[in-house]
Amino acid sequence: MSYKDIGFRIRSLREANCYTRDALAEKVDISAKFLYEIEVGKKGFTVEILYKISKALNVSSDYILTGNESNKIPEKMVDVLECFSPNQMGRVQDILKVVHELCVGDV
Repeated sequence: MSYKDIGFRIRSLREANCYTRDALAEKVDISAKFLYEIEVGKKGFTVEILYKISKALNVSSDYILTGNESNKIPEKMVDVLECFSPNQMGRVQDILKVVHELCVGDV
């Protein structure tokens, strides 16, 4: 885990979310210069800043630090899915595929 790798992930996520450096810095309550220094691996940051960045970019802190995505389905999502009968699950899956395509821009 290097500052350069962490910074690269943050920058990539920022760009994927269409945030300017200024916009993300404002959301995280840090200066754009400090965010730049994080993105290029020159500076580290506190746990509080990590938390704010991960929330603003809608990813886990673990992903920012390690690049490993958590594949665990949130408990609330499991609870909702368990409400459907086996016959309904096929349609639910089709709907979720469409939602996913809309979210990633594949449409």
